[in-house]
Amino acid sequence: MNGRNESLDALRGIAILGMVLSGSIAYSDMMPGWMFHAQVPPPSFKFDPAIAGITWVDLVFPFFLFAMGAAMPLALNKYIQQNSGPVPVIKLAFRRFILLTFFALFSHQMKAWVLAENPGIAEHLMSMASFGLLFAVFYESKNAKSIQLGIMITALISGTIMMVLWHQNYKGFDLYKSDIIIMLLGNMALFGTLIYYFTHDKPLLRLGILPLIFAVFVAAKEPASSWTKDLFNFNNIAGYKFDWVYQFYFLKYLFIVIPGTFAGEWILRYDKNNNMITDHKRSFLAINSASLIIVNLLMLFTRLPGLNFMFSIIICGSALFIVKKENIGGSIRWFTQTGSYLLILGLFLEAYEGGIKKDVSTYSYYFVTSGLAFFCLILFNMISDTRIWKSPIHFLALTGKNPMVAYVAGNLLLLPVLNITGVKPYWEMLKQNVWMGTLKGLIFTGIVALITIFFVKRNWLWKT
Repeated sequence: MNGRNESLDALRGIAILGMVLSGSIAYSDMMPGWMFHAQVPPPSFKFDPAIAGITWVDLVFPFFLFAMGAAMPLALNKYIQQNSGPVPVIKLAFRRFILLTFFALFSHQMKAWVLAENPGIAEHLMSMASFGLLFAVFYESKNAKSIQLGIMITALISGTIMMVLWHQNYKGFDLYKSDIIIMLLGNMALFGTLIYYFTHDKPLLRLGILPLIFAVFVAAKEPASSWTKDLFNFNNIAGYKFDWVYQFYFLKYLFIVIPGTFAGEWILRYDKNNNMITDHKRSFLAINSASLIIVNLLMLFTRLPGLNFMFSIIICGSALFIVKKENIGGSIRWFTQTGSYLLILGLFLEAYEGGIKKDVSTYSYYFVTSGLAFFCLILFNMISDTRIWKSPIHFLALTGKNPMVAYVAGNLLLLPVLNITGVKPYWEMLKQNVWMGTLKGLIFTGIVALITIFFVKRNWLWKT
């Protein structure tokens, strides 16, 4: 196996494009609440942690985390097969962590509107130059490794100096001003990689890590002092605080990443068996999976958790019945069983912590979104070879092969171009109604996807 799986790439692709779309649609009081994070609804768009429920926007980040976890067995398989020992994997994990930390700081601080309150042409050109510098850092060529390493180190040093000096002269450089999504991904890349490698042959131990993390969270809430509270709050060494780059709080997302690692293992072991499923069974499982995702989004957002639980039991039960009755094996069997269990577990927990929420994230959120990610993988797997859906899945997969480009192309490249060319004011006019506000986001996301695919077609992949 070449380490790539189109359904997994498509899951990553729809997640990254969902992030771009959610940030580019019109923020207007005319837009419906389900187009935004459930806890940041129109018309005020102010964060309200008391609001329970999820929308499609609340799925994109956990789906990306799940895809990250699923990619770990595929990426580390060669190290495991070669029995190369832990040192190369540890080096890889910390390399990814350092590079993603730089990416989180640099990609945020070099946005034009972060460089200046009222950015002009100079700031927009600086953002575009920053995109080029990121290319030098993250582009991985198969040739001239020593030259590429020199270019990467030079770009890293140059980017750091440029970022620090600019902001030092502006408002002062601040390590706490970073892209929190990327910073979280950096932590998950570090801890997820290490956990998977050291437990790749001990799946029960890997699962056993999750209750330990849960225990720290629960114990840290107690008013009395304890070593677990100290562990939870550990954020400095010799007076130097590093909570800008690591917090124990970040580890809660391992509840999504670790289930994802099992998906990756099953893809490695059983993926070829999925080709034996008949078209009729594929259609049923695809409709079943899509229905489950739609039902949960609709009913959890409209706060019908009891009815949602009943429908989810029926839909999951029918999928499990067909998988067993038709003797469907391969990764699909494992995806169906595990996805059903995680989803139902999450729905049992739905009332805990005030209802399912992305922020502040609840345990029901981790399990529900992990379960739905399994079913999204089933959906993409079932329709990837059909005549109608083959091209859209391939389109998503191409985008998913280069997610770092997709994540920053809009802010560091497309928006500066719109501003420099004078198109931005006309672009912002697409806020007059729901349809135009949605079209604004779709056009922006489509252009970002095309830029990303342009890079993929030329094998200009950004990697950590």
